[in-house]
Amino acid sequence: MIHDTHHIPVLLDEVLSLLQPRAGGCYIDGTLGGGGHTAALLDHSAPDGKVLGIDTDIQALDRVRVRLSSFVESGRLLLVHGNFAELASIASELGFAPVHGILLDLGFSSDQVEDAHRGFSFSVDGPLDMRLDQSLALCAADLINTASEQELADLFRRYGEERRARQLAHRIVRERAKKPIQRTTQLAALAAAGVAYKPGSIHPATRIFQALRIAVNKELEHLESVLPQTLEVLSHPAEEGNRIVVISFHSLEDRIVKEFMRREGRDCVCPPHLPVCMCGHKARLRILTPRPLKPSIQEIESNPRARSAKLRAAEVLVSS
Repeated sequence: MIHDTHHIPVLLDEVLSLLQPRAGGCYIDGTLGGGGHTAALLDHSAPDGKVLGIDTDIQALDRVRVRLSSFVESGRLLLVHGNFAELASIASELGFAPVHGILLDLGFSSDQVEDAHRGFSFSVDGPLDMRLDQSLALCAADLINTASEQELADLFRRYGEERRARQLAHRIVRERAKKPIQRTTQLAALAAAGVAYKPGSIHPATRIFQALRIAVNKELEHLESVLPQTLEVLSHPAEEGNRIVVISFHSLEDRIVKEFMRREGRDCVCPPHLPVCMCGHKARLRILTPRPLKPSIQEIESNPRARSAKLRAAEVLVSS
């Protein structure tokens, strides 16, 4: 069912300031979501700027197609059901070039969180799904009920940075032997059992829900895949001022983005012990955010889900 979006775009002013959308410009929103960033890019690149919006969630695409129908009909907005891990091939197949800016907002939208049937939230009862792309074969319930105790512990530790990983994995394996774990509230109750926490503090299930979502959707693998592609897309044809902006929401994502930008922002990536450069690597980025930008207090008050957001941006260097 198509309905109006409840999602509020995070760090919108900062995104616009860094991408500097202009008339005639072409931009890619690799994580369309509720379409808030895309709508602003279209407004600020009027009258003829274009945006290519990509999302793995067909429901998100349907909402944006209705919400921004005038831009779709005019040809200024192109919508694609796909994963941003295929960014370069999608842009190439559509002949979408030159690209002046790319935005990757790695958060998931309020529309997804508030839909109990999607299984992203532990605060409402729903199927333990968590697939952003409903065509994926594996859902969170499949992982919880089939992975070994060691695999679950590794997953919680790696993707959720959960200190109780081994304890939780043991508890889950013991409980699923009695009854399959199929509902969000089942899993949340197992995570919270025996843990005292205050209202307003981080719920004990937060990190394992994050870990499952990342694993089901292969989020970190796709992020590592897309970042080099952004350089390819923004560099062909080469133009001064082409930029990439990435908004992350937890340390695992931010670390990948930071390391990528740092590596591509310097000439040599050889190990420090080598006396001379052997790699021949040349800087391809100029980092615009030495430290990540974060939401203001005012933004967090109006949109609490923005509180963990970190924005990093860089400009592609044109080879001489």
